[in-house]
Amino acid sequence: MNRRFPLALTTGLLSALWGWAAVSFNLPGWAGFLGCTAWFACPKPNLSGFLTTLCTLLSGVLWAQVIIYGSALAPQVEMLSYAMTGIVAFLMCMQARHLLLSFVPGTFIGACATFAAQGEWKSVTPALVLGLLFGFAMKSSGSWLAARLAAKSEQAA
Repeated sequence: MNRRFPLALTTGLLSALWGWAAVSFNLPGWAGFLGCTAWFACPKPNLSGFLTTLCTLLSGVLWAQVIIYGSALAPQVEMLSYAMTGIVAFLMCMQARHLLLSFVPGTFIGACATFAAQGEWKSVTPALVLGLLFGFAMKSSGSWLAARLAAKSEQAA
């Protein structure tokens, strides 16, 4: 059997569960899916990849707050907001020299989620983290199920 089917199955089931959890806990469901997506996009496997993704998502939330609050210092000066965005984007890329902050797309995903939520980091942060956990569970359970099905298939042959 194709390894894609078990992953699709577990992803579908856990996506439905996430949808319920997001509504139940009043979290933005889309932000959870961004956390999940970050996990699937991270090139590092296992705990190392999980920690790197977590750190970069959270750093992105922080960087977005720096831009939001920094731009609010002088809202009449549009150039300040543009300059702030450029400087922070540069720093978001530069932080990648640190191992736990080396997944640059995770940083941008965290920042974009915060901007999309109008700076509401108190709802975005738990949604991103729970989404990351769901993504980890999706991929892990899909791989586990694929291995189990492959072993059964080999025994039957």
